[in-house]
Amino acid sequence: MSDDGAAARPRQLLHVGCGARGNRDLPACLRGPAWREIRLDIDPAVEPDIVASISDLHMVADASIDAIFSSHNLEHLDAFAVPRALAEFHRVLRADGYALITLPDLRAIALHIAADQLDAPLYQSPAGPIRPLDMLFGHQAALAAGHQHMAHRTGFTASTLGRSLLAAGFHEVRVHEGRHWDLWALASMPATGAAVWDELAQVMQ
Repeated sequence: MSDDGAAARPRQLLHVGCGARGNRDLPACLRGPAWREIRLDIDPAVEPDIVASISDLHMVADASIDAIFSSHNLEHLDAFAVPRALAEFHRVLRADGYALITLPDLRAIALHIAADQLDAPLYQSPAGPIRPLDMLFGHQAALAAGHQHMAHRTGFTASTLGRSLLAAGFHEVRVHEGRHWDLWALASMPATGAAVWDELAQVMQ
């Protein structure tokens, strides 16, 4: 049997915590006809393909996903639920898949808090100015609007994020500090190709 069909198969991208359709979080390298985006979110109002928490992906088959993209999701879980979520990420990925994760960098945020800048805007987002207070506890404007799932319940430094991913069973993990008080982690499976690291090097900055 020819492998041509498998080679032509769009890669399956599980975009967890996807938010509203058409948001700009998804890196360019994960868009386009080579990818089939499966949108997953806990909020049914954003009309995801799957309504679920990232800590319970039972509706996604084992080893069925080529890549996972998670932007600012893990911090919304209680700390005790993080290992379960990462184990689910690992379970649904194919042997050559990977997870790309970004979230707030508590170490970088703490420097501003220590300088008494808790309430000082650091940058402008589509949702408005973002302060250390928002990064630490969740975007206050979203919480005020009733989106309680946007509260932050845990946090990470580069070392704790890396250890958490390795404990979940990922084969190799690289964590980088980003440019916007964030962390970027790439977690690979045993058969993940070396080209992935080069492909995503520019994203993880």
